[in-house]
Amino acid sequence: MRILVLADIHANWPALRAIARAEPDCDECLVLGDLVDYGVSAREVIRWVQAHASQVIRGNHDHAVAQFIRRRPHVSGLKQFLNETRQIHWQELNCSELNYLGGLPTQLTLYRDGLKLRLLHATPRDPLGEYLLPDVTRWEEPTRNLQADILLVGHTHIPFEIECHGLRIVNPGSVGQPRDGIASASYAVLEQGHVEFKRIAYDYTETLTDLSAAGISEESLVLARKILEPGTIDQ
Repeated sequence: MRILVLADIHANWPALRAIARAEPDCDECLVLGDLVDYGVSAREVIRWVQAHASQVIRGNHDHAVAQFIRRRPHVSGLKQFLNETRQIHWQELNCSELNYLGGLPTQLTLYRDGLKLRLLHATPRDPLGEYLLPDVTRWEEPTRNLQADILLVGHTHIPFEIECHGLRIVNPGSVGQPRDGIASASYAVLEQGHVEFKRIAYDYTETLTDLSAAGISEESLVLARKILEPGTIDQ
C-alpha cells in the first residue's frame, strides 16, 4: 500500500491542496492531528479530510477549538496569531464540524502491510501535549512499553525518523506551518514499510491573502509571512 501521512495542516488549504494534487495515487491517507488554528480555511480542510482520510487523530489544537479553550488575552507572537485564527474558527464552524474535531480519537492502532502502526499526535505519555524533538534519549521513556513497528506522530512540525527500542518513530512534519527552516509543505509517504519524506512548494501568497481578508492583524500577518515565505525563516 502507498499511504499518505499528513500532520499539522493548521487550516492552510493552499498547502493541503498542493499535496492532494501531487499525490493522487495513494491508497490511503492518515492524518495525525491539528487540522485547525494558525489558518483561516478550517472548513475546507475539515471537509477534505472527511472525504479523503481513512483515519484521523485529534491534535491539541483540534481539542482546544472543539472545547472552546481560550488563550489569555494581551499576548503577542504565535499566541496572538493563534487567538485571532481561533476566534474566526468559532465564528465560522458549525456544531457538526466542532463535534467532528472533538470526537476524533487521540490514539489508534492499525495493521498495514504486515506492520503494526500506532498513531497519535504528540507522545504515548501525553498524546495531545508533550513536545519531544527528534532526540532518541528523550523518546526512550515514553516508548519503553509500546508494542508496535512504527509510531506515527506530529506536533513538533519537524520531519524526522528515529529508532528507539526497535520502534521506528516517524514524524511527517507540518503541512501548513513547517518549523524546520524550510517553508514548503511537508509530508510523508509510507509504502511497504519504507518512509519517504517529501516537500512541495505551493502558493503561500494565497494563504497570506486569505489571512488578510479574514481580518488578521498586521503583527500576525508579518509573523505568518516569516513562517510561510521561502527564504525568510530564521531558525
